[in-house]
Amino acid sequence: MRAADELRLFSYLVAAHSVAIGGGLAAAPDFATGLAGFGPVRPVFFARQAGVFHLVLAAGYVLDARRGSAAFLVTAKAIAVVFLAAAALAGVSAWAVPVSGAADGAMALVGLWLWRRAARLRTA
Repeated sequence: MRAADELRLFSYLVAAHSVAIGGGLAAAPDFATGLAGFGPVRPVFFARQAGVFHLVLAAGYVLDARRGSAAFLVTAKAIAVVFLAAAALAGVSAWAVPVSGAADGAMALVGLWLWRRAARLRTA
C-alpha cells in the first residue's frame, strides 16, 4: 500500500470514529454521556451540538484526505488534546476525558507521521 493510501485510510478511520461519537451524542445524548462517565446532561441541546460538531469534524477529515492532506486532522486533534488536558486539570472526573485526550494525541501523531511520510515519498 502506498503512503498516500495509508494516510487516506487512516483519515477515513478517524472520520468513522468521529461519526460514531457524533452520531451517539446527537441521537442518544443520555446514553452517550452516561457511557463516557458524565451521566445525563441537561439540557440535551449541548450534547447534541457536540455530536453535530463531531460530524462536521468527520466531514473535514474526509475532505482533507481527498486532498492528500492531514492538516485539518492534526490541527483539530492537537486542539482537542489541549482542551481535554485543561478539562482534566480543572477537575473534570469523567473517565473519557483523559482517555480521549490520549487517543486524540495518538491520532494527531500518527496523522502527522503518515502525512509527512506521504509528502516525503511524493517528492522522492
